[in-house]
Amino acid sequence: MLKSRLLTGTLAGLTLCLTAATAARADTDSGPTSGLYAGAAWGRFDLKIDDLDDVGTAINSITHSSDDAWKIALGWRFSPYLAIEGDYVDFGNPHDSFQGSGADGNYRLHLTGFAPFVVGTLPAGPIELFAKAGYLFYDSDLKVNFNQPGSQVIESSHSRSDFIFGGGLGVTFFHHLNVNAEYDVVRVENAHDSNVLWLGAAWRF
Repeated sequence: MLKSRLLTGTLAGLTLCLTAATAARADTDSGPTSGLYAGAAWGRFDLKIDDLDDVGTAINSITHSSDDAWKIALGWRFSPYLAIEGDYVDFGNPHDSFQGSGADGNYRLHLTGFAPFVVGTLPAGPIELFAKAGYLFYDSDLKVNFNQPGSQVIESSHSRSDFIFGGGLGVTFFHHLNVNAEYDVVRVENAHDSNVLWLGAAWRF
């Protein structure tokens, strides 16, 4: 809860920065219009599990969970309006408890992957709105523990790919440093409504 409040406060601060940047730099150059960029972001991944197929019918209810996430990005802007981007993403280790028909327990899921994107941008001076869509190629490692003595620990690993899309806004400082806030919908297997909120920065060369 504390981390979620911190993230909300940071987003509010970014919004104020964007407003100030609009007023103070409306007539300035927003930086390079094409070329290479590299960046990184920290975020909060919200895992919304539909079911855990590997556990069968033992689980009656699963609570949603969240964890810190991070990513690094490398991209190329063809123009101020279009770019391609590749992200390496680590969604952390979301974990929580559940209730089962025979025993209660807990689960932990680790997700990492690579996502190529097409990015469309609508620039307005130093501020820009962007939308992105791509595919996430990811590895998932699941561990399920039942609280009942002598119960089996279930572990499974899978490699999959699923659609990912999102968007956000950013502001460019010093002609090269783009600071941005981004929201992505992450449609991973058995958790199609999962999402992640990012705060990041990228340097445009």
